[in-house]
Amino acid sequence: MTKLKNIHASLTKPQVFELSNGKSVSKPVSKTPIYVVIFVILFMVSVQLTNFSIADLITRGHQFWDIVFKMIPPDFSYLPSIVPTLIATIQMSIVGTFIGALVGFPVAFLAASNINSNRKLLLFVRFILSLVRTMPVLIYASILTYFFGLGSFAGVIAISLFTFGIISKMLFEKIETIDMGPFEAGEASGLNKIKSSIVMVVPLVITNFYSMVLYNFEINVRNAAILGYVGAGGIGFILNESMALRKYDDAGMILFVIMITVIIIDEISQVIRKRLN
Repeated sequence: MTKLKNIHASLTKPQVFELSNGKSVSKPVSKTPIYVVIFVILFMVSVQLTNFSIADLITRGHQFWDIVFKMIPPDFSYLPSIVPTLIATIQMSIVGTFIGALVGFPVAFLAASNINSNRKLLLFVRFILSLVRTMPVLIYASILTYFFGLGSFAGVIAISLFTFGIISKMLFEKIETIDMGPFEAGEASGLNKIKSSIVMVVPLVITNFYSMVLYNFEINVRNAAILGYVGAGGIGFILNESMALRKYDDAGMILFVIMITVIIIDEISQVIRKRLN
């Protein structure tokens, strides 16, 4: 117990430094040890609640690799059946990203505190954005299939909602960091807030907006690939079917196509973003 008290005292005792003018200053005590202890406690509690077991991971982890090896080599003859659903997946991502970004762009201005001075409206818009971002796209798709039926339409709406929440959040935070001089100059010249935002603010953030849209499109292609698991169309539907029927070589081909598609889209998107910047 005495040793623990000494350790605690050494960690919490502030260091004192003597200055050349005869004065002394105390170095702030680091709170890192406290944060480490809190993190360790939370980690241990989480391990208990989730029943995470290293032993099970070691003894049963080989089952995962057994399935992976069954996917190799993939069945290339299955490729013609994959292409239509892959095209549908990309189309869902394009339409969903476009709709979400189109709606999210003006809403971001309403959520920016340096543009919208109406506090009640500002808080309401931010509350809606927080609400939209609460659920992942897979949950949206699962719910929307009950309203719009199985198929790509529910997937498009789910992607649109996801993109709307992300784009609005990222863009209004960017708007709040810009120099307000041009905006204030526009208002001083007689423009209202809407016109001043369009003329003075939009040119300052439009490049960032395009970059955000491309980034969200990359994410949405990945999201759209799994929406088929809840009946929202796309390549995820045949992937789920192949796994359920234990056609692992077909599933391997689907995963291979998804991987290649995502890599190509990522590379093209990075090139475009670099040119925009």
